[in-house]
Amino acid sequence: MDILTNLNFSNYIQWLGILSLVFLLLTIVAFFVGWGFRFRLVGITSFMVVLTVGLFGLGLGLFTRTQIPGAVHFSRVYDNGGNQVVIVVPPSITPDEVEPTLKQAANDYFSYGRVGPQNSQLTIRLRTILHPQPGMTEPLYLGQVKRSLAVREDENLDIEIFSQNLAKLPNYKL
Repeated sequence: MDILTNLNFSNYIQWLGILSLVFLLLTIVAFFVGWGFRFRLVGITSFMVVLTVGLFGLGLGLFTRTQIPGAVHFSRVYDNGGNQVVIVVPPSITPDEVEPTLKQAANDYFSYGRVGPQNSQLTIRLRTILHPQPGMTEPLYLGQVKRSLAVREDENLDIEIFSQNLAKLPNYKL
């Protein structure tokens, strides 16, 4: 059994695209010659183009996500669609879990569709919410990571952990 991978998808997309072009040329010839089945060729060509575009979209969505050991669950609370993201974690996070969580977020939120100035970096800030008193909420930034917007496998992650804010966490454990 052949397992579909992104490499196979690109091969299938290429062949479907070529076949769509062949049917397009055949349809154009059918209209000039006046064949009776020329409108059926329009439907076949349109369907081939829809299949090609659909398979291309499906191939884009099948990228696998790498799991970083030690990372905790986080939620995205801000994303400008470009070069800034803010994620939130529970206040029960430990200092040893901050760096893996930042690496996981840097991996998860990379996208070729993000826009930014040339040679820009994606900045992901990690925060938690503390409630020092009833009715009072304090956002506490625990760290940030900067990565390239252009390179998928960026080995030069700039991870900064705010240890002075991490020191405040044990005071507010639930």
